[in-house]
Amino acid sequence: MKPATSSAFNLETCVRPNILNLQPYRCARDDYKDDGTNILLDANENAHGPGLALDDDVLRQSATGNSGLKVDLLGLNRYPDPHQAELKQAICDYRNAENNVSSQSGLQIENLFVGVGSDEAIDAILRCFCRPGHDKILTCPPTYGMYGVSAQVNDLQVVHVPLDVEGGGFGLRPTAINAVLSQDATIKVVYVCSPGNPTGKILDRSALEEILGHPTWNGIVVVDEAYIDFAPQGASMTDLVLRYPNLIVMQTLSKAFGLAGIRLGVAITTPEIARLLNNLKAPYNISSPTSALATAAFRPESIAVMKKYRGMIISQRERLVSGLSRIPGRGRFRGGFDANFVLVEFLSSPGDTHASRSTSRSGKKTGEPSNEVALKVYEALAGKHGVVVRFRGKELGCQGCLRITVGTEKEVTRFLEELKVVLERVYRDIDGNGEKQKGSKDEEEEEQKERDANDVVA
Repeated sequence: MKPATSSAFNLETCVRPNILNLQPYRCARDDYKDDGTNILLDANENAHGPGLALDDDVLRQSATGNSGLKVDLLGLNRYPDPHQAELKQAICDYRNAENNVSSQSGLQIENLFVGVGSDEAIDAILRCFCRPGHDKILTCPPTYGMYGVSAQVNDLQVVHVPLDVEGGGFGLRPTAINAVLSQDATIKVVYVCSPGNPTGKILDRSALEEILGHPTWNGIVVVDEAYIDFAPQGASMTDLVLRYPNLIVMQTLSKAFGLAGIRLGVAITTPEIARLLNNLKAPYNISSPTSALATAAFRPESIAVMKKYRGMIISQRERLVSGLSRIPGRGRFRGGFDANFVLVEFLSSPGDTHASRSTSRSGKKTGEPSNEVALKVYEALAGKHGVVVRFRGKELGCQGCLRITVGTEKEVTRFLEELKVVLERVYRDIDGNGEKQKGSKDEEEEEQKERDANDVVA
Protein backbone atom coordinates (compact mmCIF):
# COMPACT_ATOMS: atom_id res chain seq x y z
CA MET A 1 0.00 0.00 0.00
CA LYS A 2 1.39 3.39 -0.99
CA PRO A 3 2.08 5.96 1.74
CA ALA A 4 -0.28 8.91 1.90
CA THR A 5 0.75 12.29 0.63
CA SER A 6 3.11 14.12 2.96
CA SER A 7 1.69 16.05 5.90
CA ALA A 8 3.05 18.32 8.58
CA PHE A 9 3.51 15.45 11.03
CA ASN A 10 6.98 15.18 12.55
CA LEU A 11 7.32 12.53 15.24
CA GLU A 12 10.49 13.96 16.75
CA THR A 13 8.88 17.35 17.41
CA CYS A 14 5.43 15.96 18.26
CA VAL A 15 6.49 13.56 21.01
CA ARG A 16 7.57 14.83 24.43
CA PRO A 17 11.41 15.12 24.43
CA ASN A 18 11.80 13.06 27.61
CA ILE A 19 9.82 10.22 26.03
CA LEU A 20 11.79 10.44 22.78
CA ASN A 21 15.01 9.98 24.76
CA LEU A 22 13.61 7.39 27.18
CA GLN A 23 15.59 4.19 27.51
CA PRO A 24 13.18 1.32 28.25
CA TYR A 25 13.55 -0.90 31.30
CA ARG A 26 15.61 -3.94 30.44
CA CYS A 27 15.94 -7.30 32.16
CA ALA A 28 18.59 -9.99 31.84
CA ARG A 29 16.20 -12.19 29.90
CA ASP A 30 16.09 -9.64 27.09
CA ASP A 31 19.62 -10.81 26.33
CA TYR A 32 19.50 -14.39 27.61
CA LYS A 33 16.32 -16.20 26.65
CA ASP A 34 15.12 -18.99 28.91
CA ASP A 35 14.53 -22.34 27.22
CA GLY A 36 13.26 -23.98 30.40
CA THR A 37 16.62 -25.46 31.40
CA ASN A 38 18.31 -22.36 32.83
CA ILE A 39 18.76 -21.57 36.51
CA LEU A 40 17.07 -18.17 36.85
CA LEU A 41 18.67 -16.12 39.60
CA ASP A 42 18.35 -12.68 38.01
CA ALA A 43 14.90 -11.29 38.90
CA ASN A 44 14.50 -12.09 42.63
CA GLU A 45 11.56 -14.42 41.93
CA ASN A 46 10.41 -17.18 44.27
CA ALA A 47 12.09 -20.30 42.87
CA HIS A 48 9.79 -22.67 44.82
CA GLY A 49 6.76 -21.79 42.73
CA PRO A 50 3.44 -20.00 43.26
CA GLY A 51 1.94 -19.89 46.74
CA LEU A 52 -1.26 -21.63 45.69
CA ALA A 53 -2.85 -24.84 46.95
CA LEU A 54 -3.08 -26.69 43.63
CA ASP A 55 -4.12 -30.33 43.44
CA ASP A 56 -3.08 -32.65 40.62
CA ASP A 57 -6.41 -32.35 38.77
CA VAL A 58 -6.16 -28.56 38.62
CA LEU A 59 -2.57 -28.72 37.41
CA ARG A 60 -3.41 -31.32 34.77
CA GLN A 61 -6.35 -29.27 33.46
CA SER A 62 -4.27 -26.09 33.33
CA ALA A 63 -1.50 -27.84 31.44
CA THR A 64 -3.75 -29.44 28.80
CA GLY A 65 -7.15 -27.76 28.91
CA ASN A 66 -10.27 -29.06 27.22
CA SER A 67 -9.48 -27.23 23.98
CA GLY A 68 -5.70 -27.19 24.00
CA LEU A 69 -5.65 -24.03 26.13
CA LYS A 70 -2.62 -24.02 28.38
CA VAL A 71 -2.28 -21.69 31.37
CA ASP A 72 0.95 -22.57 33.16
CA LEU A 73 -0.09 -22.27 36.80
CA LEU A 74 3.24 -23.63 38.04
CA GLY A 75 4.99 -20.91 36.07
CA LEU A 76 3.23 -18.04 37.83
CA ASN A 77 6.26 -17.50 40.06
CA ARG A 78 8.11 -16.17 37.00
CA TYR A 79 7.62 -12.76 35.45
CA PRO A 80 5.72 -12.82 32.15
CA ASP A 81 7.16 -12.15 28.71
CA PRO A 82 7.62 -8.35 28.53
CA HIS A 83 7.37 -8.29 24.72
CA GLN A 84 4.42 -10.61 23.96
CA ALA A 85 5.74 -11.51 20.50
CA GLU A 86 3.58 -14.64 20.10
CA LEU A 87 0.40 -12.76 21.03
CA LYS A 88 1.25 -9.82 18.78
CA GLN A 89 1.88 -12.14 15.85
CA ALA A 90 -1.48 -13.83 16.39
CA ILE A 91 -3.21 -10.44 16.35
CA CYS A 92 -1.37 -9.40 13.19
CA ASP A 93 -2.26 -12.63 11.41
CA TYR A 94 -5.94 -12.21 12.21
CA ARG A 95 -6.19 -8.54 11.28
CA ASN A 96 -4.22 -9.02 8.06
CA ALA A 97 -6.60 -11.80 7.05
CA GLU A 98 -9.61 -9.59 7.88
CA ASN A 99 -8.11 -6.82 5.74
CA ASN A 100 -7.32 -9.27 2.90
CA VAL A 101 -3.62 -8.43 2.89
CA SER A 102 -0.61 -10.75 3.07
CA SER A 103 1.56 -11.09 6.14
CA GLN A 104 4.42 -9.58 4.14
CA SER A 105 2.60 -6.38 3.16
CA GLY A 106 0.31 -6.05 6.19
CA LEU A 107 0.73 -5.44 9.90
CA GLN A 108 3.86 -6.67 11.67
CA ILE A 109 4.47 -7.16 15.39
CA GLU A 110 6.49 -3.93 15.30
CA ASN A 111 3.19 -2.11 14.65
CA LEU A 112 1.67 -3.20 17.97
CA PHE A 113 1.45 -2.12 21.58
CA VAL A 114 -0.56 -4.32 23.96
CA GLY A 115 -1.88 -3.06 27.27
CA VAL A 116 -4.29 -3.59 30.13
CA GLY A 117 -7.46 -2.95 28.14
CA SER A 118 -7.71 0.02 25.79
CA ASP A 119 -7.57 2.29 28.83
CA GLU A 120 -3.81 1.75 29.21
CA ALA A 121 -3.31 2.75 25.57
CA ILE A 122 -5.49 5.86 26.01
CA ASP A 123 -3.35 6.96 28.95
CA ALA A 124 -0.01 5.95 27.39
CA ILE A 125 -0.71 8.03 24.28
CA LEU A 126 -1.36 11.10 26.42
CA ARG A 127 1.80 10.58 28.46
CA CYS A 128 3.77 10.11 25.26
CA PHE A 129 2.63 13.20 23.35
CA CYS A 130 1.08 15.71 25.77
CA ARG A 131 2.83 17.95 28.30
CA PRO A 132 0.81 18.19 31.54
CA GLY A 133 -0.55 21.65 32.24
CA HIS A 134 0.22 22.81 28.70
CA ASP A 135 -1.16 20.66 25.90
CA LYS A 136 -4.73 19.70 24.94
CA ILE A 137 -6.68 16.91 23.33
CA LEU A 138 -9.68 17.12 21.03
CA THR A 139 -12.74 14.90 21.28
CA CYS A 140 -15.99 14.72 19.33
CA PRO A 141 -19.00 14.35 21.63
CA PRO A 142 -21.02 12.33 22.16
CA THR A 143 -18.13 9.98 22.82
CA TYR A 144 -16.46 7.60 25.27
CA GLY A 145 -15.90 9.26 28.64
CA MET A 146 -12.45 7.82 29.43
CA TYR A 147 -10.73 10.23 27.03
CA GLY A 148 -11.78 13.12 29.25
CA VAL A 149 -11.00 11.23 32.46
CA SER A 150 -7.47 10.41 31.28
CA ALA A 151 -6.96 13.99 30.13
CA GLN A 152 -7.92 15.26 33.58
CA VAL A 153 -5.57 12.79 35.27
CA ASN A 154 -2.75 14.05 33.03
CA ASP A 155 -3.67 17.74 33.59
CA LEU A 156 -4.71 18.35 29.99
CA GLN A 157 -7.49 20.52 28.64
CA VAL A 158 -10.15 19.01 26.38
CA VAL A 159 -11.38 20.82 23.27
CA HIS A 160 -14.76 19.66 21.93
CA VAL A 161 -15.79 19.62 18.28
CA PRO A 162 -19.14 17.81 18.35
CA LEU A 163 -20.22 15.23 15.83
CA ASP A 164 -22.92 16.28 13.40
CA VAL A 165 -25.94 15.44 15.54
CA GLU A 166 -28.58 16.63 13.07
CA GLY A 167 -30.92 13.79 12.19
CA GLY A 168 -28.97 11.40 14.42
CA GLY A 169 -26.25 11.04 11.82
CA PHE A 170 -23.35 11.58 14.22
CA GLY A 171 -20.79 12.02 11.45
CA LEU A 172 -17.35 13.57 11.82
CA ARG A 173 -17.03 17.25 10.86
CA PRO A 174 -13.53 17.28 9.39
CA THR A 175 -13.69 20.88 8.17
CA ALA A 176 -14.60 22.12 11.64
CA ILE A 177 -11.99 19.89 13.29
CA ASN A 178 -9.25 21.02 10.93
CA ALA A 179 -10.15 24.67 11.50
CA VAL A 180 -9.68 24.21 15.25
CA LEU A 181 -6.41 22.33 14.75
CA SER A 182 -5.12 25.12 12.52
CA GLN A 183 -5.74 27.66 15.25
CA ASP A 184 -4.29 25.77 18.23
CA ALA A 185 -0.95 23.98 17.99
CA THR A 186 -1.21 22.83 21.63
CA ILE A 187 -3.83 20.25 20.60
CA LYS A 188 -1.66 17.17 20.29
CA VAL A 189 -4.15 14.28 20.11
CA VAL A 190 -7.57 13.81 18.47
CA TYR A 191 -9.68 10.93 19.84
CA VAL A 192 -12.57 9.51 17.78
CA CYS A 193 -14.66 6.31 18.04
CA SER A 194 -15.60 4.01 15.17
CA PRO A 195 -18.12 2.53 15.77
CA GLY A 196 -19.01 5.34 18.12
CA ASN A 197 -19.92 5.00 21.76
CA PRO A 198 -22.78 5.75 22.38
CA THR A 199 -23.66 6.28 18.71
CA GLY A 200 -23.01 2.76 17.41
CA LYS A 201 -22.01 4.13 14.00
CA ILE A 202 -18.82 3.68 11.98
CA LEU A 203 -17.06 6.84 10.83
CA ASP A 204 -16.60 7.89 7.24
CA ARG A 205 -13.12 6.93 6.04
CA SER A 206 -12.68 9.95 3.79
CA ALA A 207 -13.55 12.30 6.69
CA LEU A 208 -10.88 10.66 8.84
CA GLU A 209 -8.30 10.90 6.07
CA GLU A 210 -9.09 14.60 5.69
CA ILE A 211 -8.01 15.11 9.31
CA LEU A 212 -4.97 12.85 8.97
CA GLY A 213 -3.84 14.88 5.97
CA HIS A 214 -4.01 18.27 7.71
CA PRO A 215 -1.39 20.44 5.98
CA THR A 216 -0.02 22.24 9.07
CA TRP A 217 -1.05 20.41 12.25
CA ASN A 218 1.58 18.26 13.97
CA GLY A 219 -0.37 15.77 16.06
CA ILE A 220 -1.80 12.28 16.51
CA VAL A 221 -5.21 10.92 15.48
CA VAL A 222 -6.52 8.01 17.56
CA VAL A 223 -9.40 5.85 16.31
CA ASP A 224 -10.99 3.71 19.02
CA GLU A 225 -12.34 0.53 17.38
CA ALA A 226 -13.55 -1.30 20.48
CA TYR A 227 -16.70 -2.44 18.64
CA ILE A 228 -15.24 -2.92 15.17
CA ASP A 229 -15.90 -6.68 14.99
CA PHE A 230 -19.65 -6.04 15.03
CA ALA A 231 -19.38 -3.74 12.00
CA PRO A 232 -19.32 -4.87 8.36
CA GLN A 233 -16.04 -6.36 7.20
CA GLY A 234 -13.73 -3.72 5.79
CA ALA A 235 -14.87 -1.02 8.20
CA SER A 236 -11.65 -1.06 10.23
CA MET A 237 -9.11 1.72 9.73
CA THR A 238 -6.15 -0.51 10.64
CA ASP A 239 -4.93 -0.61 7.05
CA LEU A 240 -4.45 3.17 7.17
CA VAL A 241 -1.63 2.91 9.71
CA LEU A 242 0.52 1.68 6.81
CA ARG A 243 -0.16 4.96 4.99
CA TYR A 244 -0.39 7.65 7.65
CA PRO A 245 2.48 8.24 10.13
CA ASN A 246 0.24 9.94 12.73
CA LEU A 247 -2.55 7.35 13.12
CA ILE A 248 -3.14 5.01 16.06
CA VAL A 249 -6.01 2.48 15.99
CA MET A 250 -7.08 0.97 19.31
CA GLN A 251 -8.87 -2.36 19.63
CA THR A 252 -9.83 -4.68 22.50
CA LEU A 253 -10.76 -8.25 23.32
CA SER A 254 -13.49 -7.05 25.70
CA LYS A 255 -16.36 -6.88 23.21
CA ALA A 256 -16.77 -9.31 20.29
CA PHE A 257 -14.13 -11.67 21.71
CA GLY A 258 -16.00 -11.80 25.04
CA LEU A 259 -12.85 -11.50 27.17
CA ALA A 260 -13.48 -8.34 29.20
CA GLY A 261 -12.26 -10.11 32.32
CA ILE A 262 -8.67 -10.55 31.09
CA ARG A 263 -8.23 -6.83 30.26
CA LEU A 264 -6.35 -6.93 26.97
CA GLY A 265 -6.23 -4.01 24.55
CA VAL A 266 -4.05 -3.22 21.57
CA ALA A 267 -2.82 -0.10 19.82
CA ILE A 268 -1.93 -0.50 16.14
CA THR A 269 0.28 2.18 14.65
CA THR A 270 3.60 2.84 12.96
CA PRO A 271 6.68 0.99 14.27
CA GLU A 272 8.11 4.32 15.43
CA ILE A 273 5.12 5.24 17.59
CA ALA A 274 4.66 1.64 18.81
CA ARG A 275 8.30 1.66 19.95
CA LEU A 276 7.71 4.80 22.03
CA LEU A 277 4.58 3.35 23.65
CA ASN A 278 6.39 0.11 24.43
CA ASN A 279 9.33 2.04 25.89
CA LEU A 280 7.17 3.89 28.42
CA LYS A 281 4.95 1.01 29.55
CA ALA A 282 5.56 -0.96 32.73
CA PRO A 283 7.95 -3.82 31.88
CA TYR A 284 5.53 -6.66 32.69
CA ASN A 285 2.14 -5.05 32.03
CA ILE A 286 0.49 -8.19 30.58
CA SER A 287 0.16 -11.15 32.95
CA SER A 288 0.99 -14.69 31.87
CA PRO A 289 -2.64 -15.94 32.16
CA THR A 290 -3.90 -12.94 30.19
CA SER A 291 -1.32 -13.56 27.48
CA ALA A 292 -2.16 -17.27 27.26
CA LEU A 293 -5.91 -16.64 27.07
CA ALA A 294 -5.57 -13.81 24.55
CA THR A 295 -3.29 -15.87 22.31
CA ALA A 296 -5.76 -18.76 22.46
CA ALA A 297 -8.53 -16.38 21.36
CA PHE A 298 -6.86 -16.01 17.95
CA ARG A 299 -6.59 -19.74 17.22
CA PRO A 300 -8.86 -20.89 14.37
CA GLU A 301 -11.18 -22.85 16.65
CA SER A 302 -11.60 -19.84 18.95
CA ILE A 303 -12.18 -17.45 16.04
CA ALA A 304 -14.95 -19.79 14.89
CA VAL A 305 -16.61 -19.55 18.32
CA MET A 306 -16.25 -15.76 18.36
CA LYS A 307 -17.85 -15.46 14.92
CA LYS A 308 -20.68 -17.78 15.96
CA TYR A 309 -21.46 -15.62 18.99
CA ARG A 310 -21.09 -12.46 16.92
CA GLY A 311 -23.66 -13.78 14.46
CA MET A 312 -26.04 -14.50 17.33
CA ILE A 313 -25.56 -10.97 18.67
CA ILE A 314 -26.21 -9.40 15.28
CA SER A 315 -29.35 -11.53 14.88
CA GLN A 316 -30.60 -10.45 18.31
CA ARG A 317 -29.70 -6.84 17.51
CA GLU A 318 -32.12 -6.99 14.58
CA ARG A 319 -34.75 -8.61 16.80
CA LEU A 320 -34.23 -5.96 19.49
CA VAL A 321 -34.70 -3.15 16.97
CA SER A 322 -37.82 -4.81 15.60
CA GLY A 323 -39.27 -5.35 19.07
CA LEU A 324 -38.55 -1.79 20.20
CA SER A 325 -40.21 -0.44 17.07
CA ARG A 326 -43.54 -1.92 18.18
CA ILE A 327 -43.53 -0.43 21.69
CA PRO A 328 -45.55 2.81 22.15
CA GLY A 329 -43.37 5.60 23.51
CA ARG A 330 -40.26 4.53 21.67
CA GLY A 331 -38.80 7.38 19.64
CA ARG A 332 -36.11 7.42 16.98
CA PHE A 333 -33.11 5.15 16.84
CA ARG A 334 -30.06 7.39 16.92
CA GLY A 335 -26.71 6.74 15.28
CA GLY A 336 -26.16 3.38 13.62
CA PHE A 337 -26.35 -0.37 14.05
CA ASP A 338 -22.65 -1.23 13.79
CA ALA A 339 -22.03 -2.26 17.43
CA ASN A 340 -23.48 -4.64 20.02
CA PHE A 341 -25.89 -2.01 21.35
CA VAL A 342 -28.55 0.39 20.14
CA LEU A 343 -29.23 4.00 21.11
CA VAL A 344 -32.92 4.83 21.24
CA GLU A 345 -35.11 7.74 22.33
CA PHE A 346 -38.05 7.57 24.70
CA LEU A 347 -40.84 10.07 24.28
CA SER A 348 -42.72 12.37 26.61
CA SER A 349 -46.01 10.53 25.89
CA PRO A 350 -46.82 7.20 24.22
CA GLY A 351 -47.52 8.44 20.70
CA ASP A 352 -47.12 6.03 17.82
CA THR A 353 -44.15 7.80 16.24
CA HIS A 354 -41.67 10.55 16.94
CA ALA A 355 -43.45 12.72 14.38
CA SER A 356 -46.71 12.66 16.35
CA ARG A 357 -47.60 16.00 17.90
CA SER A 358 -50.86 15.35 19.76
CA THR A 359 -51.22 16.57 23.33
CA SER A 360 -51.43 14.28 26.39
CA ARG A 361 -53.34 14.95 29.62
CA SER A 362 -50.16 16.36 31.17
CA GLY A 363 -50.01 19.00 28.46
CA LYS A 364 -46.85 17.60 26.88
CA LYS A 365 -46.48 16.98 23.19
CA THR A 366 -46.12 13.35 22.20
CA GLY A 367 -43.15 12.47 20.06
CA GLU A 368 -40.70 14.67 22.00
CA PRO A 369 -37.58 12.98 23.41
CA SER A 370 -37.83 13.09 27.21
CA ASN A 371 -35.00 12.70 29.71
CA GLU A 372 -37.62 12.45 32.44
CA VAL A 373 -39.19 9.39 30.84
CA ALA A 374 -35.84 7.81 29.90
CA LEU A 375 -34.49 8.26 33.43
CA LYS A 376 -37.61 6.80 35.04
CA VAL A 377 -37.44 3.82 32.68
CA TYR A 378 -33.75 3.34 33.46
CA GLU A 379 -34.34 3.47 37.23
CA ALA A 380 -37.42 1.23 37.18
CA LEU A 381 -35.84 -1.41 34.97
CA ALA A 382 -32.77 -1.68 37.20
CA GLY A 383 -34.36 -1.10 40.59
CA LYS A 384 -37.55 -3.14 40.29
CA HIS A 385 -37.13 -5.48 37.32
CA GLY A 386 -33.47 -6.52 37.44
CA VAL A 387 -32.63 -5.24 33.95
CA VAL A 388 -29.75 -2.76 33.75
CA VAL A 389 -29.31 -0.49 30.72
CA ARG A 390 -27.51 2.86 30.38
CA PHE A 391 -28.98 6.37 30.53
CA ARG A 392 -27.30 8.67 27.98
CA GLY A 393 -29.79 11.55 27.91
CA LYS A 394 -27.31 14.27 28.94
CA GLU A 395 -24.97 13.53 26.04
CA LEU A 396 -25.06 15.91 23.10
CA GLY A 397 -27.72 14.84 20.60
CA CYS A 398 -28.97 12.07 22.89
CA GLN A 399 -31.94 13.72 24.59
CA GLY A 400 -34.24 11.06 26.02
CA CYS A 401 -31.90 8.22 25.05
CA LEU A 402 -31.04 4.90 26.59
CA ARG A 403 -28.17 2.77 25.34
CA ILE A 404 -29.18 -0.89 25.33
CA THR A 405 -26.67 -3.71 24.98
CA VAL A 406 -27.75 -6.67 22.85
CA GLY A 407 -28.06 -9.72 25.09
CA THR A 408 -28.96 -13.34 24.52
CA GLU A 409 -32.30 -14.36 23.00
CA LYS A 410 -33.77 -14.87 26.48
CA GLU A 411 -32.39 -11.57 27.72
CA VAL A 412 -33.78 -9.64 24.77
CA THR A 413 -37.17 -11.30 25.26
CA ARG A 414 -37.25 -10.40 28.95
CA PHE A 415 -36.04 -6.85 28.32
CA LEU A 416 -38.81 -6.17 25.79
CA GLU A 417 -41.43 -7.60 28.13
CA GLU A 418 -40.22 -5.63 31.13
CA LEU A 419 -39.82 -2.44 29.11
CA LYS A 420 -43.42 -2.50 27.95
CA VAL A 421 -44.66 -2.88 31.53
CA VAL A 422 -42.35 -0.15 32.85
CA LEU A 423 -43.23 2.34 30.10
CA GLU A 424 -46.96 1.92 30.70
CA ARG A 425 -46.46 2.59 34.41
CA VAL A 426 -44.16 5.58 33.80
CA TYR A 427 -46.68 7.25 31.49
CA ARG A 428 -49.52 6.68 33.96
CA ASP A 429 -47.46 8.25 36.75
CA ILE A 430 -46.44 11.26 34.66
CA ASP A 431 -49.99 11.91 33.46
CA GLY A 432 -51.26 11.59 37.01
CA ASN A 433 -48.66 13.93 38.53
CA GLY A 434 -48.68 16.57 35.81
CA GLU A 435 -45.69 18.61 34.67
CA LYS A 436 -43.05 19.80 37.08
CA GLN A 437 -42.83 23.56 37.42
CA LYS A 438 -39.69 25.04 35.93
CA GLY A 439 -37.17 25.88 38.65
CA SER A 440 -39.06 23.83 41.26
CA LYS A 441 -37.31 21.54 43.74
CA ASP A 442 -38.71 18.50 41.93
CA GLU A 443 -37.23 19.66 38.64
CA GLU A 444 -33.84 20.34 40.27
CA GLU A 445 -33.81 16.88 41.82
CA GLU A 446 -34.74 15.34 38.46
CA GLU A 447 -31.89 17.23 36.76
CA GLN A 448 -29.40 16.00 39.36
CA LYS A 449 -30.58 12.41 38.91
CA GLU A 450 -30.09 12.71 35.16
CA ARG A 451 -26.55 14.03 35.60
CA ASP A 452 -25.65 11.27 38.08
CA ALA A 453 -27.01 8.54 35.79
CA ASN A 454 -25.29 9.99 32.73
CA ASP A 455 -21.89 10.45 34.42
CA VAL A 456 -21.22 6.69 34.53
CA VAL A 457 -18.27 6.13 32.17
CA ALA A 458 -18.79 3.30 29.67
